[in-house]
Amino acid sequence: MSKARILVVEDDLDIANLLKLYFGSLDYEVQTATRGQEALERTRQQLPHLIILDIILPDIDGYEVCRRLRTNLRTSHIPIIFLTQRDERSDRIAGLELGADDYITKPFDIEELRLRVQNAIRRAERESLTNPVTGLPSGRLIEDQLRALLRRSDWGLLYIGINGLDAFQEIYGFVAGDEVLRWTAMLIGEVVDELGTPQDFIGHVGGDDFVVITEAGRAEAIAQALRQRFAEGVGTHYAFSDRERGYLVLMDREGNEKRVPLMSIAIGIIRAGDSIFNDIRELTEIAAEARRKEILLL
Repeated sequence: MSKARILVVEDDLDIANLLKLYFGSLDYEVQTATRGQEALERTRQQLPHLIILDIILPDIDGYEVCRRLRTNLRTSHIPIIFLTQRDERSDRIAGLELGADDYITKPFDIEELRLRVQNAIRRAERESLTNPVTGLPSGRLIEDQLRALLRRSDWGLLYIGINGLDAFQEIYGFVAGDEVLRWTAMLIGEVVDELGTPQDFIGHVGGDDFVVITEAGRAEAIAQALRQRFAEGVGTHYAFSDRERGYLVLMDREGNEKRVPLMSIAIGIIRAGDSIFNDIRELTEIAAEARRKEILLL
């Protein structure tokens, strides 16, 4: 399993470094931020699996950071643990009302914090809230967004898949495959930030399947940018010889050489008005069919 990512938002550098070293030693991937705006920017660039958030920060306070994360579809699912010197009942209630998952006060027991972090991440994964590799919304969160979609009149759905990932993993291994998935998630996020809206939704269905929900008029531009940037950047995941050759060489069961093209993405697009969608199963079936048609054209 990939390392879980933790974002520590704390302006006390001693505490921030302590938590980075401690959780890093437990095989978590840890980033730190000393200001609220920096935390929001880091979260936008790469979704963490959990945020440890101080309330008192130099710019905007932790409550405002939490509120912005919870009101954005892209970040509303991330577990948040408040870490603060405040121990007033009203402060705890204020944090929980904003959607924080837990609350721990300074000075804290590092082992207790470890267990709270571990339990929050496991709970999110168990409830199918996040994909363990990319940290993107998964399972039930995607289904909830698709149900909400059926009640809207202006939407575009992109169903995205990576062609050739299985062959890539056969040569390079699953760790390299997970890096491709994380890179793809970051790429989708960058493109949606540029060409979509703040309320667009990105989800990781599982495997190499992603979804983007945006406005109907933005869907094609997002898809075109994703195809172009994926093609331009995917070569960095290959060894020089494979990249220059333009394909992988695998052996089939009979010992015959098989050439597999470098990875690409296929994107099926459907929009409100394309059909009458009775439920989310029908919606996803039509999106998958649209993607299969694009694969045949590659």
